[in-house]
Amino acid sequence: MTEPSRPNIVILFADDLGWGDLGCFGADDIPTPHLDALCAAGVRLPQWYANSPVCSPSRAALMTGRYPAHAGVESILGGTRHTPGLPHQPTLASHLRERGYRTGLFGKWHLGADPAYAPSHFGFDETFGFRAGCVDYYSHIFYWGDHNPVHDLWDGDDEVWRNGEYLTTVIGDRAADFIARTAPESPFFCYVPFNAPHYPMHAPEEHMRRVAHLPPGRRESAAMIAAMDDAVGEILAALDRSGVRDETIVLFSSDNGPSRESRNWLDGEEISYTGGSAGGLRGSKGSVFEGGIRVPGIVSWPAHLPSGAEYDQVGTMMDLLPTLLHAVDGEEPELPEVDGVSLLDALRGDGGSEGGVPPAGESGERAVVWEYQGQYAVRRGRYKLVHDAREGMDPPAAVGAALFDLESDPQEGTDISGQAPQIVADLERVLSSYRQAAGQWESTARSR
Repeated sequence: MTEPSRPNIVILFADDLGWGDLGCFGADDIPTPHLDALCAAGVRLPQWYANSPVCSPSRAALMTGRYPAHAGVESILGGTRHTPGLPHQPTLASHLRERGYRTGLFGKWHLGADPAYAPSHFGFDETFGFRAGCVDYYSHIFYWGDHNPVHDLWDGDDEVWRNGEYLTTVIGDRAADFIARTAPESPFFCYVPFNAPHYPMHAPEEHMRRVAHLPPGRRESAAMIAAMDDAVGEILAALDRSGVRDETIVLFSSDNGPSRESRNWLDGEEISYTGGSAGGLRGSKGSVFEGGIRVPGIVSWPAHLPSGAEYDQVGTMMDLLPTLLHAVDGEEPELPEVDGVSLLDALRGDGGSEGGVPPAGESGERAVVWEYQGQYAVRRGRYKLVHDAREGMDPPAAVGAALFDLESDPQEGTDISGQAPQIVADLERVLSSYRQAAGQWESTARSR
C-alpha cells in the first residue's frame, strides 16, 4: 500500500461556462490569465464532461460520484426556501471529513434550498453562498419562478446581507480566507462553485472596460468571466502564500455548456442570449450534444502531475470523487455504490493508453451515458449515439437518433449509423443497461 499523501483539494466550478470561453480552450477575446496559467502548469482536459447539461444534476454527480439519476437529482431544482434537494448520502465532502479534512463550500449550492438540505448536512464544516440556482450579483436575491423574490445569501446557517458587493469577488475572497486560515492546521477541501457567468448578466464596470471592444452580449459574458478569473487568481495566490501550492490538487471545470436562455436579461426582453461560446461544438445548455455537456477541464497537482500536459481521454465530473479519494488514500478505494472511476493513474501517465481506467464492454473502452428530459446520449471511445437530442433547453428534438464519430466530426453534423450497425447495436445495449439500472435506482428511492 502506498503511503497516503493527504493533498489539499480545491475545486473551482464555473456556471454555464462554455467549452470555448477560456483562452486555453481557444477563446482569443476574453482575458483569463490566471486560468490560462493554471492550465499551462497542469493538465488540460479537452474531453472533459459534465454528467448533465444543466445545473443541479451536474452538481449532484460531482458531489456523489454517481450518475444524476443514481444520486436522485435529475432536474433543475427550484429556489424557494422549501425546495427539497439531494437525498442524504455520502458525498466527496463527507468522505474527506472522515479522513481528517477541514471542508468548506463558497458559492452556489443548488442541491436544495430547504434548510434540511443545506450543505452543512452533506459534510461541509464551513459554508458561504447561496442555495438556489442563481441570484442577482449585487442584491443576492433570487427573482425567478412563480413566487415573490427571495433573498438568498448565507454564512453557515445564518442569513447575511452584503448589499452592493459583487458576489463573484466576495466568493473568491471568502475561499482565499478559508485557505489562509486552514492551511497551517489541517488538510482542506475547498469547493468553490462560482455562479459566473450564469444570468443575470451583471459585471463590474472595471471588467466591462477591459472588454469594451466586444459586441453587446459577448461583452457582458466576457466581463463576468474575467471577474471570475481574477477571483481564481486570489485563491491561487492564497495557496502560494500558505506554501501549499505544490501539494494541492486544483481542478477547474463548468457544470454545463453556455446558456441560450431568453431570460438572461432582467429587462423583460425575450431574446435568445448568445454571449457564451461552445467553441464550435453543437448545442448549448440543456442539450446532450457536445456543446451542452463537454466543458473546459484543468487539473493541477505540481508535486505529482505533469506540467503543460494534455489528457485526451474521456473524463467526467462523477470521476472526481474516486480520483480524489485515490490520491488521498494512496490506493484506489472500494466504492461499489459509485459510478465514476479513478483517473489518477491516467493523469499521472501510468497504465498505458487507457490510463488505468477499467475497461467496460466489447470494445475495451468505458461507456458514459447522459440523460435529460427524454434526451439520451452514450459515448464509447470516438463514437457517440444520441436519441431525441435538442439544440438547447427547449423542445423539439433536432435529431431523433444518430451516431457520430467525434474524432472526425466533433460538431456532430454527419450521422454514420447506416455505415456502422455493429457500433450502434453495442451502444444501444449500453443504453438499455443504463435504463434498467435507472429503473432500479428509482425503485430503490421510492422504497426508502
